[in-house]
Amino acid sequence: MTPKFIPLKDHDTPIKVLFTGYLCTVGIGYLFALIQILFTHGMADGKFGLSIDDIVYSYYGNRSGTVLEHQLNGAMKANAPEQERFAMIEWVRSGADEDEYKETGIDKIVETRCVMCHNETASGIPNFKDFKILKTYTKEDGGATFASLTRVSHIHLFGISFIFMFVGLIFSFAETTTTQYKCIAIGMPYAFLIADILSWWLTKIDPMFAWLVMFAGMGMAVSFVFMWATSILEMWFYRPVFVNGLGAKYLQWRDSQETSLPDRIWAVVKALAGQMKPLLALAKEMWLIKMYPLLKKLLKK
Repeated sequence: MTPKFIPLKDHDTPIKVLFTGYLCTVGIGYLFALIQILFTHGMADGKFGLSIDDIVYSYYGNRSGTVLEHQLNGAMKANAPEQERFAMIEWVRSGADEDEYKETGIDKIVETRCVMCHNETASGIPNFKDFKILKTYTKEDGGATFASLTRVSHIHLFGISFIFMFVGLIFSFAETTTTQYKCIAIGMPYAFLIADILSWWLTKIDPMFAWLVMFAGMGMAVSFVFMWATSILEMWFYRPVFVNGLGAKYLQWRDSQETSLPDRIWAVVKALAGQMKPLLALAKEMWLIKMYPLLKKLLKK
């Protein structure tokens, strides 16, 4: 059957160069994003490497102490020597008084170690030149604020969805993947992106949802790598991989007349979904006839 699109391997070389340039650029950008996560969220517990505790501390907070103290022992640990960090922590624990701020020399430490980044010209981070702003970080560590979550959420939803739109558009010209799996691969990052953003808010409410943050992030990464690698291999290495290499066995399996295990699983899922419709209809009927009127009476009382 002749495909209704031009496969990646048959595109003109300028188009391949355009697609490859974009994929390589966003691939490097994705790598740096992972590194940035390691140096920010990955240091929330004071140890290098991303863990569940890091996610909990970043969104729910480490409520056994103050924000400033945890930052000094975590992500900001390398920015000041131990003696200066100890002096700042001691000042915070003693009440973070403004007079002591100047008398004990904490203002000089902040000016030397912190203000180079935390100033009025920097966007997205607090201005520590203003003592009132600094004072707010000497309170209990409640994690990310709802205001910061709102700001970061809409930036990620807009920005990352655009990245996956173009990666998915390029991948849609792939011919080695069936239409069914192609749709799954293209739709996966959007589902995991929404789950990822939602999990930040849920973790802010309850730390048990930190696992969802990690799971959603891994789902986005897997779908990105799959689409990226398939697109590059088909554009430039189709013959050595899919004709003479290991990819040939995959194509044989794909074109086999036998029902594959994923197809069997898909058939079972569809059958179960069909069985769920009567149950959902019954649940809706019970809600409208019995539960909703009962709830309405209780609310009136």
